[in-house]
Amino acid sequence: MKRTLYVSGWMVLGLLALTFVPAFGEERSTLERATLEVAGEALSVEVARQADERSRGLMERDALAPNAGMLFVYANPQPPEAAFWMYRTRIPLDIAFLGADGEVRAIRRMLPCQAASSAECPSYAAKVPFRAALEVNAGYFDRHDIEVGDWLPIAPLLSPR
Repeated sequence: MKRTLYVSGWMVLGLLALTFVPAFGEERSTLERATLEVAGEALSVEVARQADERSRGLMERDALAPNAGMLFVYANPQPPEAAFWMYRTRIPLDIAFLGADGEVRAIRRMLPCQAASSAECPSYAAKVPFRAALEVNAGYFDRHDIEVGDWLPIAPLLSPR
């Protein structure tokens, strides 16, 4: 009897922990975290610097907190043909392609792709050279009146870590 209560107690704690993880709107990540001030509000970002981190991006996530995002940082400028896709990404996202000075050079809306194969998912080309890209929940840039030509404070995050 005592053993059953012990196991049940751990099971209850485990279930409670699983219940609270989605409540925060994001999965646990080992990526570097930073806070940007955007339109007078804090935006918590995960910073993806390595190719494997950038490839995974926000795949397999069911939610993203309202003031959260992912900043994709590249060591070198990326060409206008460079593109993002939404394979295995469940959240509608907006992406801003940014220059090294943080200038917003392009913004795209990206929709989740339910296809079984990555080849069936559309890609979203930057159509401008860029040094970083910021993914946030769809509508974030509209709600914060962020447009092409605006600046975001990413410069300190562009240096290698």
